[in-house]
Order: sequence, then C-alpha cells, then structure tokens
Amino acid sequence: MEKSAIILAGGSSKRLGEDKGLIKLGGKPLVTHVLDKIYGVVDEIIVVLSSQSQKKMYEDLMKKKARVIIDKDKAQSPLVGALTGFENAQGEYSLLLSCDTPFVSSQIALLLLDLCLNKSAVIPRWPNGFIEPLQAAYHTESARIAAEKALENRKMDLQSMIVLLRGVRYISTMVLQQIDPRLLTFFNINASIDLKKAESILKSTSKTSD
Repeated sequence: MEKSAIILAGGSSKRLGEDKGLIKLGGKPLVTHVLDKIYGVVDEIIVVLSSQSQKKMYEDLMKKKARVIIDKDKAQSPLVGALTGFENAQGEYSLLLSCDTPFVSSQIALLLLDLCLNKSAVIPRWPNGFIEPLQAAYHTESARIAAEKALENRKMDLQSMIVLLRGVRYISTMVLQQIDPRLLTFFNINASIDLKKAESILKSTSKTSD
C-alpha cells in the first residue's frame, strides 16, 4: 500500500459549540466533505477521533470508506492525532488533513503525495512563510518517529515534529494557485462567519458546475 490519508477530527469547536467534523455544511457533515474529496486519491483513509463517544457517529457516517480510530493519548492536540494516524497508516506516504477544510482539492492532494517520493514531507508554504502542516504529505515512518520525539520532548505542536524531519520540501501556494485559483483548499471553518462564507462558496461552486 502506497498512500494513506489521515483526517484529524478529534477537536470540538469552542466558537461553534459542537463537534467540528459533524457541523453541517450544505446539509452534509464537514468530515464527509473532506472524505468525499479525498476518496479515490489514496489507498486508505483513517479518521482520528479524541474519544470513544464519537466513534459510533463517525463510523455510521464513514460507511466503511474509512477506518475510525481513537487518539492514543488523552491530551488533545493535532500532534497527538497525527502520531495516532501515522502509527495506524499502512501507506508508505500519508496525507495529513483536518476535518474542517471542506473544499480540499483532490488534485493538490495528489500532487503533494506525488512530490513526496523520496522526501520526508511536502508542505505548502505561503509567501509570508506561514506553512500548512495540516494539508501536507509525509513519509509515514519518518513522521511517526519525529512525532514521537516531539511528544517525548513535551512539545504538542506539528511544527515541533517538522523541525525534526530531514528532507522536507516546501511548495509555494503560488504554484498551487495554478490548480486552485482561489486556494479554497486551505479554507477552514473555525467560527459561524466561516460557516456562512462556506455556504456561499458552496452555492457559487455548485452553480458553476451546473
């Protein structure tokens, strides 16, 4: 197996007041928007949750298109979720995603995975230097080892994992803009205003595709 996708869905939105992955956009939970975009791009999909109480709801949503697993550590952080995913992924390379990016581009996902061959990671980077570690491709075993070391050092952020990786390739968002002109692939939902914007984007894109 070559390619895995790990979708982190363990967080709850304090500003939206509910489980992020289950928040509905266009009548469909956010996590299923991501799942549908990435299904077929990879050989397996893993959805990482933070609690057992979430499991049944997510398994019903996944309809056997993805494996649902629980964080190995009670401390909730993207790094813990990522490590759990890397430990369970069977693919040599893994795409790391968040459940709150409903417009993730399958073309960009495929490009990141292709570029990751013989690299420890391929990570999008904005002109201001900001990186997108939650929409990046990683060599699964290298990332697992780095994530473990970062957590052993009591670090809880993905950046602490990335600095331990050798052979990271950064790809400019200006390059990715050739595939996704509005860079909607990076649009994430953190507050009600984001959800309203997403509804508007969804309506405009559905009209374009009609």
